[in-house]
Amino acid sequence: MSDALKSTVQQAFDEPACATNRAKSAAERKKGCSKPLTPGAAAGGCAFDGAKITLQPIVDVAHLVHAPLACEGNGWDNRGSASSGSMLYKTGFTTDMSELDIVMGKGESKLYAAIREIVEKHRPPAVFVYATCVTAMIGDDIEAVCKAATEAFGTPAIPVNVPGYAGSKNLGCKLAGEMMFRHVIGTVEPERTTEYDINLIGDYNLSGELWQVKPLLDRLGIRILGSLAADARYKQVAVMHRARVSMLVCSHALIGLARKLEETYGIPFFEGSFYGISDTSESLRTMCRMLVERGAAPDLIDRCEALIAEEEARVRADLEPYRARVAGKRVLLYTGGHKSWSVVSALQELGVEVVGTSVRKATDNDKARVVEIMGTDTHMFDNMSPREMYATLRASGADILMSGARSQFVALKARVPWIDVNQEKHEPYAGYMGMLDLVRAIGRSVNNPMWADVRSPAPWDEPRPFAGIRPAPRGTCPVSGLTNDPRDFEDC
Repeated sequence: MSDALKSTVQQAFDEPACATNRAKSAAERKKGCSKPLTPGAAAGGCAFDGAKITLQPIVDVAHLVHAPLACEGNGWDNRGSASSGSMLYKTGFTTDMSELDIVMGKGESKLYAAIREIVEKHRPPAVFVYATCVTAMIGDDIEAVCKAATEAFGTPAIPVNVPGYAGSKNLGCKLAGEMMFRHVIGTVEPERTTEYDINLIGDYNLSGELWQVKPLLDRLGIRILGSLAADARYKQVAVMHRARVSMLVCSHALIGLARKLEETYGIPFFEGSFYGISDTSESLRTMCRMLVERGAAPDLIDRCEALIAEEEARVRADLEPYRARVAGKRVLLYTGGHKSWSVVSALQELGVEVVGTSVRKATDNDKARVVEIMGTDTHMFDNMSPREMYATLRASGADILMSGARSQFVALKARVPWIDVNQEKHEPYAGYMGMLDLVRAIGRSVNNPMWADVRSPAPWDEPRPFAGIRPAPRGTCPVSGLTNDPRDFEDC
């Protein structure tokens, strides 16, 4: 690992805005809040994967992976981030480095040619170039190539120097934000600005969740000027330095970027969630209050309260017919990050009992919110093996498992329904409207009559009383014409 990358990694771990780091001594902070993974460790993704997850939802950019084919093949479209416009982000671009390219040192020339081909054929506003383990280890200087390509073709080529061996997927998310801060943010000035401009950081618009929230912002006159989230455009990343307030959805990954925007450009940030009625309302309130403090008209707060009252009344009325179908049901939640508390809060609003929630990839603030919502930390856990998850489902009497797709087979083995709440899901659960979708999904799953049949003993396992010996058949078989007379079989 180069000295420059080592320094970047260390800075990412020594995060002043992180609650974990603030509680440490100066000496402890220098060690970083967590240790990078050793190469080859199976931990749900590498640093390159995390960087790709964070940046690929920028929909009009060409994402070029400088690597052998497998790196792009494994990382392409690994989240269901939706776009309202350009679909260029769905195209997988790679230099497809071969053994001969590596041995003969043709990596940099091949990368330069790939950037030129993309610019000529697709005319994107920018090309993001991702370093990977192989190209970083052979010493390809992607920053120099990107600089030369930018000067030659007039299209920004942005180096994302986050090879997989740098550490975990979460570290890759952090470093992706750092790359944007170094090379993109502040490079373009917006045509106009208002006192109602915000940045949205860390939302991935899974199955169109952002589109269930944006109409609320539109009604308040709030504009998403800058975005490092799904359905973003390159220009939205470049103008993030001119927003008035930043909303941070995934703090564990991109809190460093939000802090640097505040320190460098004076843009305050807050962490919020659009999962659940209460959390959606609180995020809107906080956003409007901070915008007023930054110069927006004071009536924004009154308009926000009127909107919240209207939307809450509507969604609670819509939820009423479904409450009886889900109230009292027991859920085991296995997710991570901000969903470890935001989904808990949403479920409790529905009258659903959460028997346990994971706090994987969660900050200390996330964990504190779980304790505040659930009243105890006895139902919090970090990672669970499939065996432990199965035992917990059976011991807790859970009616349903809500997790990512990798855990669905544990639920099937335990004979309980499963709902996807991670990035692979196909239903949006954000905002007021999302609560209705969530309760419908839970009601459909736990009340499906098939589960009664699945859980009942198989017919061949049920004990049956002895019915006695059946009498010998009499008469002639209508098919063969034979009787039970032994003489009929003498010639057989």
